[in-house]
Amino acid sequence: MEELLNYEGLIYSIINKYTKNFDKDDLFQVGMLGLIEAYKNYKDNFNTKFSTYAYYYILGEVNSYIRESSSLKVSKDLLKLSKSIIKAREVMQQRLQREPTNLEIALFLEIDEEKVNEAIEATEVVKSLDYQDENIELYNSIKVEDNSLNADILDLKEALKDLSFEERNLILARYYEELTQVETSKELGISQVQVSRKEAKVLQKLKEKLQNT
Repeated sequence: MEELLNYEGLIYSIINKYTKNFDKDDLFQVGMLGLIEAYKNYKDNFNTKFSTYAYYYILGEVNSYIRESSSLKVSKDLLKLSKSIIKAREVMQQRLQREPTNLEIALFLEIDEEKVNEAIEATEVVKSLDYQDENIELYNSIKVEDNSLNADILDLKEALKDLSFEERNLILARYYEELTQVETSKELGISQVQVSRKEAKVLQKLKEKLQNT
């Protein structure tokens, strides 16, 4: 079990984004539980690296801990403001023919820019957790169906985690929720042209990543 200490960096890479709202030591202990569980289930004949296999166990434990914790709360006011920001962004996008800045949105809504930033950050944390939970559910279903795991799926998941938050949301909307480009543009608050261009770039990035795996 001592060799598990070699994967402390993997745990920290997963929990670092949450240390703003949660105790780092608690998160690390939760991540270690996921690592131990992965160690118990991993087999040498699995056609994938242990670090890749363990990643989803660790992430699953961390997300479960965060979901069960009452520390992360998004107030109704922030959720309401977030909806107003989305609508304002759509209106301003049409007028400006480009993505408005947070300052421009704040001026449009006649509120402080700090409030806009706070609402966006709070809702993006929740969206990020929701997205990762969906990945964990998919991973768990694969684990039940085939204990040997599919190396191609794990490689794809490894590539997906390297995408930015915006890129992951785009791929999620287009290929998980199966939205059209028009629907995706409304969902993400960008134009259809931007959806098309960004999607092509992300797919090319994933293709190159998988080819080099």
